[in-house]
Parts: sequence; C-alpha cells; structure tokens
Amino acid sequence: MIKKLRFIEAGAVNRYQKTWKNHFLYNGSICNPSTGLITLATIAKQQVDDTLMYSEAISEICWSDIEDACIVFISVNTFNATRGYEIARRIRNIPAAAPGASLDAVSTTTTSSRPLVVLGGMHATLNYTEAVRYADYVLLGDGDESIVEFIDALQKLNSECMPLPVDGVWVKEGAPSQMPLQIPGLAYLSQGDEGEVEVTRTEERPQPLNIETIPNRALVCEYAEKAKKYNTLWPQVHASRGCTGTCDYCCVIAHFGRKVRTRSPEAVVEDIRQAVAFHSQSFPPRLNRAVWLTDDNFALDRQWAKSVLRAIIESDINSPITVQARWELGFDDEMLSLMKQANFFEISLGIEFIDDASFVRYHKRCTRERIEKAIANIQAHGIGVRGLFIMGSDEDTPGVGERLGQFIIDNKIHGCLIQSMFFVPGTPVYEQNKHKLLHQIWERYNGSVVHVPRNMSPAELQQEMIDASRKAYSLRRLLYSLIHTKGIFKILAIGETVWHVHLRHMWKKELPLLHEYGYYYSQVKTKRSFTNPLADTEWTMPYNQERSLA
Repeated sequence: MIKKLRFIEAGAVNRYQKTWKNHFLYNGSICNPSTGLITLATIAKQQVDDTLMYSEAISEICWSDIEDACIVFISVNTFNATRGYEIARRIRNIPAAAPGASLDAVSTTTTSSRPLVVLGGMHATLNYTEAVRYADYVLLGDGDESIVEFIDALQKLNSECMPLPVDGVWVKEGAPSQMPLQIPGLAYLSQGDEGEVEVTRTEERPQPLNIETIPNRALVCEYAEKAKKYNTLWPQVHASRGCTGTCDYCCVIAHFGRKVRTRSPEAVVEDIRQAVAFHSQSFPPRLNRAVWLTDDNFALDRQWAKSVLRAIIESDINSPITVQARWELGFDDEMLSLMKQANFFEISLGIEFIDDASFVRYHKRCTRERIEKAIANIQAHGIGVRGLFIMGSDEDTPGVGERLGQFIIDNKIHGCLIQSMFFVPGTPVYEQNKHKLLHQIWERYNGSVVHVPRNMSPAELQQEMIDASRKAYSLRRLLYSLIHTKGIFKILAIGETVWHVHLRHMWKKELPLLHEYGYYYSQVKTKRSFTNPLADTEWTMPYNQERSLA
C-alpha cells in the first residue's frame, strides 16, 4: 500500500540560500519552482493524500521526511542533472560510479526499506540511458497520465514493502516484487539473457492531450511563505506545451514533440487567478505584480490564443502579463491588439541570432530584417519587447558582443537574456557538436560556454557575452529607463541591471578555466582524457583535474 509520496526538484549550482540578495536577485539563490512538477504532485495527491514537494530553488530538503516515503520522484533538466543524481544516490544509498565504470559496476546493493526512486524531466527523458544508472525507474515524457498508471500499477501489486530491484537491477524472472513494471513510457536497468546489465525501455507513450490540471502550489514546501515575501518570485502559468519549429538547438521539440497541446481558456484564467492570489500580499503591496505565461510559443495556435486573450479580457484579471512567442507574432495586428487589451506588457521574442547566416545554419526560419520589423510593430502597439539571444554560433566572429549590444539598443529592446549555445542531449545541435564540447559537467550547461566555436576560443566567446551584457545594461541605459519608462519597466530595469552585474561577475570568474579548456582542447597531444562518470563517452579536462568551475 502506497501511503506517502515525495517530489523533489533538484537544485543547480545556485540552489536556495537564505540571503538578503533574494529580495533583488532572481535565479541567484532563489527562483520559482517548476510548474510542471507541481502539476504532477497535484495529480498524484488525488491518489495518495500524503504528497509533498521540495524544490531546492526555494528551500532545503528535509531528509528525515524523505527516508520513510514510499516513492520519491526527482525532476531534472540538464543544468541540474548532476545534483539530481546526487539526491537519487543518497536515497538509494549508492556511491558515485567510478571513472570508466560499466553498467554492471554502477549497480550496488540497496536496502529493502528505502523509497523507490523515479527520475523524470527533460534531461532524464532525452538522456535516459544515463539517468537509469541512478534511479529504479525513469518516467519518460510528460507524466500527467503515466504517473497515474505508474502509481496504480504499484498499488495493484498489493505488496507489504515497496518493490525494489535486486542490487539496482530488475530481474526478468522471479518474485513479482523483483520484476519491473511494463507500462508504457518507462526505462530501467534489467538483467539480460546472459546475466549482463542492460538498459530497457518499454513501449513509447503518446504525450497526454489533457493538460487541464491546475497546480496546487501549496504542495511545495515553504513556497507559500516565500511567494509572498519575495518580489523575485512571481506567478507562473503554462497555457500550452510544445512547438512546431525546426530549430536545431531547441530541446522543447525533442521533449514535447513538434505539436502544440493547449489548455482551455477557462483553465488558463482560473490558473492565473490562483497563481496571483498565491503570491499576493496586502502589506506591503508587491512591487512586481506581473504574471509569466511560460509557454514556449504562445501564439502558434492562433484561434486558441485569441480565445485565451478574450477570456482574460472578460475576466477580473488586471495583472500585467508577459509571454514568450516567435517573431511572426509581430505581424499579427489583431493578436497584438487583443494582447494589449488583456494587459500584456511584454513579449519575449526568441530572436537568438542577429545574422542571417546563423538562422540558416540552425534552421530557424527568419531574417534579421523581418525580426526588426516585427519588433517595431510590437512596440507600435504599446507592448515592450524582451530579446532572447544565443551566442556561440559557428557564424559568430570577434566583436559579436558589441554588435549584439548595439542591436539591443538600436531596436529599443528593454530587456534581454544572453546565453551561450545550449547543448541538451537529444537535440540535433548536441549530436552534431559532440566533438566540440569541452566537458559534460552538466551544471555548467546553463547558458555558460561549454564548447569551442569555429571562430573564437571558449574564453573569447565568454568575453563577448560579457561585452554584450555590459553594453545592454549600462548605467546610461538604466538612468534612461528610470527617467523615461513607466511602471513595471522601471522595476525591471533595476532588477535586471543587478542581475546582469551578477552574471558578468560569474562569467569573469570562469574565464581563467575557459582559457585552460581552450588551450588543452587545441593541444591534442597534451590533453588528458578520462571517462565521464555520468556517461560512456570520454571527455577532457585540463591537467589540474581537481579544479572546478564552481
């Protein structure tokens, strides 16, 4: 009988710390928990009442509470995968794998009284052959439906103790408690015909179409208290999932599929209401009242998007709203007009690059000229534009940081996200550029430089990012925003300027090691190679292996 479930969102290098900076700095040592994992916890609570979630983005894990859970679900993206594996190992009482360890060596004895450990999330799904080393099961894809079937299947075993693999490996023949579940959408380690350890994946599960569940944010430990205390935590709601784009670097398509799944306008409006109420406080009033719709591409289903906007307009919601969308939205005057009426103050455009050659190389269907016209038209409707940029394209050349900063200024883009090329396992850009990756220290796969671009060294690329940030968030631009912009844009200007100062400080600290990485990458005969403990592939580091990027 399953009586207790716990969900854990693993933290990254910037997991929660109690500090005054949390009042001003988002994603430094505090940020919003995953809406997706809260949704799964909400669904699971309908089956098991004693359900709670910990997010290392806002609190520490209470290990005494974890130890007697029946099942622990751990969600990981690439940037927090290493930490997720550490948590899983601690729960399973398994030491870290030795360099060069085979699958047989990774599995070690586990106790019969520990929780069943299940890994999930984008990284675990796209890189499940790695994730299975650290979990009893990997839950693949969206879990809205599979988690229900998974819990039901375990309940039907009617076992006194939670079924666990033998020495971390499920057997093909034996007692039901030692044999793996066979529901669709699972991966796990199993015993082969000749006793060898192998990775097994059950049949593929279609992504769920019903995504109406409104997450119960109160299930997250300490979230209710901190949501009202910190303006850096703000309401987040997803209205749709997926994208139909063709961009090589996008993990959204690899994980969610090239299809958009939507929620009903009624569910979106009610979710916004609940999210706003959860974060609201009467005194002192919140400075940041914005709501973030976390969709990757809000307006892809045009008729649905318009119905959501009309529902928001007709509701009592008066919070300013921000959302992410593709550049084509900038040419849809009807949609922009509805967004303005619905109090959308900002659109985050996935611009990525500022040269047409990069758009072609990474199969993003647009041009610089079209993007600039889209930006101008969005602004003409009274809506601000935030630019999302990627640096490190093979088409980038020295001086790209200065050029990007000037592009942001020339096009009056009030805020921006500047990151190095993302390499998420399972995406085309990762597979095509494995030979250019400096390492597989997953926590650095967070927008920092992890590869060798064609026209620059890694350290030079990082310096270009610093240059772009410094130009876009100069003191002169901050003063201009404080004098000439209104309301929330003043608050954002202050907060983001502080955030970018923090980013540049972190990037500068990484420069010496990136110089070493670049040098040893180029000197093939002098570099040392050894096996990544998290994968079968080899990776390289400078001679002083003990140093880290932390």
